[in-house]
Amino acid sequence: MIDRSLIGTRLPDNNIEVEKYPLRYFAQAIGADDPLHRDEAAAQAAGYRSLLAPPTYVACLAALADPDPYRILDVLKVDVKRILHGEQRFRYHQPVCAGDRLRFRARIADIYDKKNGALEFVTIDTEITNQLDQLAAVTRVVMVVRNA
Repeated sequence: MIDRSLIGTRLPDNNIEVEKYPLRYFAQAIGADDPLHRDEAAAQAAGYRSLLAPPTYVACLAALADPDPYRILDVLKVDVKRILHGEQRFRYHQPVCAGDRLRFRARIADIYDKKNGALEFVTIDTEITNQLDQLAAVTRVVMVVRNA
């Protein structure tokens, strides 16, 4: 069983700058053909600072910003072979655009089990702020841990 005293644990903050080329590449890869994601002039004409990030792009940025993306598994003392991605949510408060410098602040929000402990669920909430210290987005990831 995962130690419930880990609820509330904050992970180290991570920072990353949103770059144009990877943002365009991501938009192309997911089929986001809106010019706001690929054409800077179109994005600026629509009132954005630069290219607008597609909604799920912050999940990629979170992984890229963390020098040790498996750190959470070490904290939880869980083997990567036992985990499943259960859920992911995004709530945006500000647009995320190329050129933004984002800070990711993650914490373990909840740990609970189902099926008499056969499955444990770890909820990780992340606040993402921009270079103006404005809340840009909040994400929630639910990781499922399969126990023997």
